[in-house]
Amino acid sequence: MSKHAFKTEVSQLLELITHSLYSHKEVFLRELVSNASDAIDKLRYLTVSDDAFKSISFDPKISIFVDRDAKTIVVSDNGVGMNEEELASNLGTIARSGTKAFIDKLSDTERKDSNLIGQFGVGFYSVFMISDNVEVISRRAGADQAFCWSSTGKGQYSIEPSTREGFGTDVKIHVNEEGSEYLSRWSLDSLLKKYSNHIAYPIHLVSREPKYDKDGKEEGKEFVDEQTNAASALWRRPKSELEDKDYVEFYKSFSGDEEEPLFWLHTKAEGTIEYNSLFYVPSKVPGDLYYPVAQQGIKLYIKRVFITDRETNILPQYFRFVRGVIDSDDLPLNVSREILQQNRVMTTIQQASLKKIFAELESLAKNNPDKYRKFSDLFNTQIKEGLCSDWQNQKTLMGLVRYKSTAVEGWTSLEEYKTRAGERKVIYYITGNKEERLRASPLLEAFAAKGIEVLIGADEIDEIAFATMAEYEGMSFKSVNHADSDGDLDDAGEAADEAAAKAATEAAKRVLGAKVKDVRLSKRLAKSPSCVVMDKDDPTLQYRELMMRLGNAELPEASPILEINPSHALVKKLAALEERRAASPEDAALGQDLDDLANILLDQALLSEGQKFVKPADFIERLNRQLARG
Repeated sequence: MSKHAFKTEVSQLLELITHSLYSHKEVFLRELVSNASDAIDKLRYLTVSDDAFKSISFDPKISIFVDRDAKTIVVSDNGVGMNEEELASNLGTIARSGTKAFIDKLSDTERKDSNLIGQFGVGFYSVFMISDNVEVISRRAGADQAFCWSSTGKGQYSIEPSTREGFGTDVKIHVNEEGSEYLSRWSLDSLLKKYSNHIAYPIHLVSREPKYDKDGKEEGKEFVDEQTNAASALWRRPKSELEDKDYVEFYKSFSGDEEEPLFWLHTKAEGTIEYNSLFYVPSKVPGDLYYPVAQQGIKLYIKRVFITDRETNILPQYFRFVRGVIDSDDLPLNVSREILQQNRVMTTIQQASLKKIFAELESLAKNNPDKYRKFSDLFNTQIKEGLCSDWQNQKTLMGLVRYKSTAVEGWTSLEEYKTRAGERKVIYYITGNKEERLRASPLLEAFAAKGIEVLIGADEIDEIAFATMAEYEGMSFKSVNHADSDGDLDDAGEAADEAAAKAATEAAKRVLGAKVKDVRLSKRLAKSPSCVVMDKDDPTLQYRELMMRLGNAELPEASPILEINPSHALVKKLAALEERRAASPEDAALGQDLDDLANILLDQALLSEGQKFVKPADFIERLNRQLARG
């Protein structure tokens, strides 16, 4: 036996590994299975590339043996194996590199593209999170002698001759209390399905389990040997080999969704950077879509080994409803394999994946409008999120977003609006919190009378989304909630008595005072007595309410403009009351009546816009007095 002292402060190093690098101890199994798969990959390559190995015949296989009584787990493969020197080199990489250099690598943000696992061998050393003693018995393919590397991770390791039937490697883990939960067959089976289900080689889980007679009485134990993984990465198979049912079954198996997906997109990218991707759009809204910090639904694999399904940022946040897989041999990872590093490869995959999804959605909208309407029903709000956040792709997103409209049933696109608008260069829209209320808004009366289409923005985010869109193919956007949106309108009602209209306007201004920024005659009202709009430079009432809910209390105060319909009976009554008040200024009852009517015109205009009263009792009291007077 030869003993070797680690040349570094191993206790400090393992403290770092076991407490800082991995958020979950379970990754030890992922790392060992990944190493076993790599060893088989290397041998398969040698059998076709090196004459010395071409005569070797083997059936690739990974076996996991668990013994609860002995408290051991063995990960075994029939890959290329290692000789004595390779054991010292491959498993002593940390010692060779030095603790200081290793820690420096972790903290050196300028080198975050380094593949630290391969460079330092940290993946193997994750076993010390659950073990105080590890043995590695390995026999190099083509060699007769096997060797055993062993260490407690406390300052030294030893290598001595050993025996092994056939080439390959066995990693024997003596499990401590920290890892006792992994001595369960069920636990290991779950981890293998989670992390290694699509490793290309069969993974067998072998254990001794209780055997029962027909009466349910235990009568000893028996060996159970079952393959746990699918051993087939569906996303790596050619599309020509797959049927729709294959895609659907795979989606259900990895997403946990019992419904079939709305559609999917399978890509094999070849060239400078090669990767496979399979994306699904669900047929229902995922339950976690509106969580404060919703996780992305993309699982990242490297050589079919599951790495992570969080913090990848492969797709923008507004596409967080997309489920799927990215698998590449080219992606570099940081030491923990849990936080994907940003680099040229990752950027290329991100951009290409996003481009593919955009192209698929555009094709769907053009060639399968019924399915795209379903998509809009589910995820149109997320497309609007993209309008607000992804400036680089905003033009594409404007082609994908859909709105309800006063001109047509169902969804409509900005392109369809432009076609119907003819020579008009303005896209009119209204925003608020309910489609039904918006359709009934007094603000739309004259637009409807003139046959001018208005888009309905009933999502909260529409206030921001419309504001971020400066123009669409030469058309500007204008909110009918703003005072300057009546440029295409003529007076909607009958010719008004100018004197009476002036009296009503002056009365409302005097009574309402600071409650309004102005009172003016309206061109947009046909049936209703009043409405409220905002000055063109002020935020709408809906926008202000949204910002307040989001915690932005620094918005400047802005009062609405009250527009009144001079041909409406209530406005005519207001004018008549103002004329009578001028003749009898001492009449208190008359003054009360005038005050009530002016405030009711404002309050009901606010009510029609979905605004809440500060003092609802005041509105009710005024309304009751007016009803009592008849």
